[in-house]
Amino acid sequence: MEAHSRRKSAERVSTRVIEAIADARGVDPTDLDVPLYWEVDLEALDRLCADDASNLAVTFRYDGTTVTVHGDDRIDVEGTVYEV
Repeated sequence: MEAHSRRKSAERVSTRVIEAIADARGVDPTDLDVPLYWEVDLEALDRLCADDASNLAVTFRYDGTTVTVHGDDRIDVEGTVYEV
């Protein structure tokens, strides 16, 4: 499993998820074909990860890709871990 570290450019977890998915696909976040909000409730995801949720892991599918958001600021996109 390869780990990537990105500067925390946004406070919202949902925005960091979009950035991680785009990075994994080698595209700009604005070039993703499917909006993330079609696949997951962004407000719910942000609320789940807002507090001290270090034991949290939320897994969902995005446009055929498995994404896991961990409460310790890791986002796993198909085996590539982004530490944000």
